[in-house]
Amino acid sequence: MTNTAVNSGALTLANPWGGASLMPPLGNLDAYISAVNRFPMLSLEEEQAFARRLKEHNDLEAASRLVLSHLRLVVSVSRKYLGYGLPHGDLIQEGNIGLMKAVKRFDPDQGVRLVSYALHWIKAEIHEYILKNWRMVKMATTKAQRKLFFNLRSMKQGFKDDTNAPTHRDTLTEEQIDSMARTLNVKREEVIEMEMRMAGGDVLLDPTPADEGEDSFGPIAYLSDASHEPTALMESHQRDVLASDGIAAALEELDARSRRIVEERWLKVNDDGSGGMTLHELAAEYQVSAERIRQIEAAAMKKMRKALAAYA
Repeated sequence: MTNTAVNSGALTLANPWGGASLMPPLGNLDAYISAVNRFPMLSLEEEQAFARRLKEHNDLEAASRLVLSHLRLVVSVSRKYLGYGLPHGDLIQEGNIGLMKAVKRFDPDQGVRLVSYALHWIKAEIHEYILKNWRMVKMATTKAQRKLFFNLRSMKQGFKDDTNAPTHRDTLTEEQIDSMARTLNVKREEVIEMEMRMAGGDVLLDPTPADEGEDSFGPIAYLSDASHEPTALMESHQRDVLASDGIAAALEELDARSRRIVEERWLKVNDDGSGGMTLHELAAEYQVSAERIRQIEAAAMKKMRKALAAYA
């Protein structure tokens, strides 16, 4: 398979038949495009012959002839995607990958020309590159989302041209949303969601050091989950242990009356959600004053706190 390299530096078309390259290193993208446009297109007979040599004998020279003669197609297709703000050279390079995949899988007995067969593979590689690189977060994953992504802007422009609407208006009306959903055979909710995605921008989770200041604030501040931080998990586990085993051990330090008073006042919950006995009810049971019950409770709680501290 031919080696075609397109980047911001030197651009080269290697000679697939051995020896020196077909041309010296190219200094810019315009020179590359001019060079590939000089490669002659193959006739149907030549294309069929090269394709059969590749299929039957794995002839790399034949594969190179097929690729080189269709490089101009990649350049033509890639121009349609310049509106996404990605380098033209990168779009061409991804399209070249799609072209080589098409040549490898092309069957001359299917009755179609390579140019028609390769068009799908070239677009597929360019689409994938755009979806991965247009934004930091991938914009479209499902088939419906991909269809919307590559048609939304052109259809919006068509709506503006048809209605003579001001060019600064970017939002879609309800009628336009419904029309777009019917045309693309997707749900109107998906149209609205993709419109919101494309209208938004990337936001740094954590501000960079250069942006730090009194007003610096990033989504990481409210997106972070502190409940799963190791220290927080250890503290939560310790609280659970104290609330079960610790309380049981502290109650063992009390006499029977003090333990019952604490349990009735703090630990007992009835089926209706109410608590245990009141100070006056306990005072009546033990035939002492409510103040005396309160004093016993306070002493018991103090003793339990010491026991819990030792347990922890």
